[in-house]
Amino acid sequence: MQDAQKMPAVTEDRNAWKFGFTPQAELWNGRFAMIGFVAALITELVTNQGVLHFLGLL
Repeated sequence: MQDAQKMPAVTEDRNAWKFGFTPQAELWNGRFAMIGFVAALITELVTNQGVLHFLGLL
């Protein structure tokens, strides 16, 4: 029983870059989505037009 107490708990690095449907990939996806949303808001505030108009798609 003492051997089990000496072993450290193995935890996964939440910031690791892993591919596939993993919790780490979902964290990175959320972070990139937040950056994209803020970039879209800044674009709209600076140009006074929507992102699609700014890109010439609408």
